[in-house]
Amino acid sequence: MRKNMVNHESNGYKIIVVDDEQGIVDSLSIFLKRSGYDFTGLTNPLEAIERVKFEHFDMMILDFMMDPIHGDEVVEEIRKFNKELYILLLTGHKDLAPPLDTIKRLDIQGYCEKSDKFDQLLLLIESGIKSIEQMHTIKQINEELHEKNEELEKAYLDTIGILRQTVEAKDPYTRGHSDRVSEYSVLIGKKLGLDENTLHTLKIGGLFHDIGKIGIPDSILLKESKLDDEEYSQIKNHPMIGVHMLGDATIFKDIIPMVKHHHERFDGKGYPNQLSGKDIPYIARIAAVADTFDAMTSKRSYRDALPLDIVKSELEKCSGTQFDPAIANVFLGILNTEYNLILEIQEKYK
Repeated sequence: MRKNMVNHESNGYKIIVVDDEQGIVDSLSIFLKRSGYDFTGLTNPLEAIERVKFEHFDMMILDFMMDPIHGDEVVEEIRKFNKELYILLLTGHKDLAPPLDTIKRLDIQGYCEKSDKFDQLLLLIESGIKSIEQMHTIKQINEELHEKNEELEKAYLDTIGILRQTVEAKDPYTRGHSDRVSEYSVLIGKKLGLDENTLHTLKIGGLFHDIGKIGIPDSILLKESKLDDEEYSQIKNHPMIGVHMLGDATIFKDIIPMVKHHHERFDGKGYPNQLSGKDIPYIARIAAVADTFDAMTSKRSYRDALPLDIVKSELEKCSGTQFDPAIANVFLGILNTEYNLILEIQEKYK
């Protein structure tokens, strides 16, 4: 009998037991240590909450009826900062168990009645540990996939980035254009209170909005005089060329609307689809303002950068026709009160 009481080698899983009866904690200590678990036992549920907050445990076993707070209240507090902890609830009697909807709401994985033999509890623990092992495996696979996806995304972004730089290298007057459009778009997005995912889309979309110009002949891109109708129709193809270049890559699916529609006009007179108003994707409406602003404030072979007062006047005049008025108004607010942010971006990408 004494031989059976010797602790097994630790299996690496940490279990915390919470019961305001010291005898239960002591009994479970012997039982769980013999089974190879790293055991922590507490009689104070409030102390248990603090321990779980600052220390990792794989599983919690706790009594339902405790002082000063019940087990479901302990779980409620823990779930505010830890959604993953596997929790088993002990009850003195099945009639004293919390309602089923409470168990589901708090994500309590199981409960059982107290017993001197602990047979049912052992089965629940072993089942729980298998679930924990599976979750660890899934989490590890997801982390590995995430790392691989990030590597693939970076490689793809780098490749397309080289093409983007090739486009801008053709014309020294547009160098830095996409970088500035990207930053202006994010700046507008932040003022509009957009979420981080959308801001990321604006950033990447701004960088690649003109990627389709790689398919436009240099003779048109670099022409110093006014384009004729045929040349202008070829320029208007660049959004769809960009869509075809990026469309097969899943990582670019969110920016496609920005690439495709950044030359649509709020009044429906833009291209390629003559969309109007709110039918134009929101991120494309933002890009349209950022893109036009950079075009007006950049030096061209046929003109110097336009003065700020003229640029603001154009934005005001075209609000509601070329631009979404709400977005134009937000950008005008930036120009009027936080122009230093614009200057920082322009200095960064001279």
